[in-house]
Amino acid sequence: MTGKLILSLDGELIEEYSLNKERVRIGRKPDNDVVINNLAVSSHHAEVITIGHDSFMEDLDSTNGLSINGVAVKKHFLKNNDVIEIGKYVLKYLNDHVSQTSPEDFEKTMILRAPVAALNPQAEKPGDTGYFQKVASQSGAYEKLVKVDAHPEGLPVIEPAPVARAVLLAAIQILNGPNAGKELDLVKGLTTLGKPGVQVAVLTRRPQGFFITHVEGASFPVVNGEALGNQPRQLQDHDLIELAGVKMEFYFKN
Repeated sequence: MTGKLILSLDGELIEEYSLNKERVRIGRKPDNDVVINNLAVSSHHAEVITIGHDSFMEDLDSTNGLSINGVAVKKHFLKNNDVIEIGKYVLKYLNDHVSQTSPEDFEKTMILRAPVAALNPQAEKPGDTGYFQKVASQSGAYEKLVKVDAHPEGLPVIEPAPVARAVLLAAIQILNGPNAGKELDLVKGLTTLGKPGVQVAVLTRRPQGFFITHVEGASFPVVNGEALGNQPRQLQDHDLIELAGVKMEFYFKN
């Protein structure tokens, strides 16, 4: 189910808005998705960003701010039945979908846990039986399981072998233009890329990994030479992204 906003004033229903696109902007000007024609509302007051089934609201440096459930906020991960107040107007957020993402995923530094096999082809396959010894990689970034013939006295052993996992950080590197060579660590749950009014995409972290989603612009970003389309796409190590004339590479840091 897609979330929706119910706009009301003094308890009287005004309009219902479906959150069926990535960004829904709220404000006084007619170019907003949700127009509230009141002087207490800024021209572009706030916006709701939706990725998959999850949404959060962000204040766009408005004059009078906004509050959610009676608390003044700048950014808020929306939950079913949240009550948003902008001036005298009320927006109620409704979404029956049970989120698998925590609010902290949009703010805290992200550490992705992924199978070692994605980085280390020599890792043992899940379900293999026998004695296994944990050995750190040369960089120390992850541990791999090495099969041994017999129980090594005094060493930690796993039997049978579980799926080995690595702790990874992700980043993108700019490949062309005046910023070529610069790196951007993906330390937030949501990172916006591109040029507003031209082409914009967001990189988000989910339990399954990092995803890129088209947000704004007549043409879609390109990943490995293929146009992205309307659906989020999971990024793989060393994927090449072209966005608003800028080429960049997504990769896992280890």
